Amino acid sequence: MSNLESYPPVFRQLKASTPPQLAELNNNSNSMGDTAQASSSVDIPVVDLECLSLEKLGEVCKEWGIFRLVNHGIPPSLLSKLEEHVKRVLSLSFESKQALLTNPLSYFWGTPLLTPTGAALRGALNINWLEGINVPLCHLQQFESEDPRLHDFSPRYFLQKKKITRHYLEEYGRHLSRIATTLFEAMVKNLNLGPKQSESSLDESTGFIRVYRYPSGSLADEAWGMMEHTDSSVLSIVNQDQVGGLEFFKDNEWLLVNPISGTLVVNIGDMLQAISDDQYMSVKHRVRTNKQAERFSICYFVFPAKGSVIRSSKYKPFTYTDFQQQVQHDTKTLGYKVGLQRFKLNAAV
Repeated sequence: MSNLESYPPVFRQLKASTPPQLAELNNNSNSMGDTAQASSSVDIPVVDLECLSLEKLGEVCKEWGIFRLVNHGIPPSLLSKLEEHVKRVLSLSFESKQALLTNPLSYFWGTPLLTPTGAALRGALNINWLEGINVPLCHLQQFESEDPRLHDFSPRYFLQKKKITRHYLEEYGRHLSRIATTLFEAMVKNLNLGPKQSESSLDESTGFIRVYRYPSGSLADEAWGMMEHTDSSVLSIVNQDQVGGLEFFKDNEWLLVNPISGTLVVNIGDMLQAISDDQYMSVKHRVRTNKQAERFSICYFVFPAKGSVIRSSKYKPFTYTDFQQQVQHDTKTLGYKVGLQRFKLNAAV
């Protein structure tokens, strides 16, 4: 199978597209904002999970909204095995991925916005140059596949040549849940949140993993891998490969996050911004594709408990479900996410 056959049909066509078609995609893809190249790469602040400083963590969350996490406790062997397996699965044919990656997993392309069922939620305008797999961790035990190519996505242990192979996604999810909980508990202390404010503000059962693949090629100058946005989560934790392309917005300029092997990138999401009364800001970021190489990333997102009400002096009381429904409505009708501004007190939107 050629590499091209692993892409969605629309991507295959666009890779050999004529200039007018590229121009149309370019107009759609850049409809949400600045297309300028990141002015420079930057060494984002480093947080050491093994020797966690509450003071430093608070400063980083207020001033940057994004940081690099070291000494996170995830075995390097697990990271490398998971990355290898993700690449193998996403290199299957487009038709195979659609057939094999079924409930509770889902395969998507062209957008990072999904409905609660995992279906792609496309706006009227925007195409993102990506594909991915959505993995709701609390439902992962329900997924079964007889296909040997997906054994590491199945929660059951299996014997192969008398060797037990562990399920990498499940093990990775446990580590990310531990990391997110540790960080959030430290942030709660820094913010001096009361028990009612912090209760149910982060629920491990809401965590999910998304693995992304960003195709390479000439469209790197014409289309975004992922357009500028903020995450709707409490926290997002990213394991990016060495290709790079992750950019974030700070002090009126776009900055490139250098990929460093063995580290994770953590960013503040919309829910934590609201919970913190805007002391911590949800960071705006995007992903630029690469002409020479595909880019892969493995991302973890975690949210407040279902039905828990976020109360803030800056925003009307709302639940994450309220927020999610509003995002879906805006995406369908406007083509992009409006986000927290919809819930701002006395805001005219």
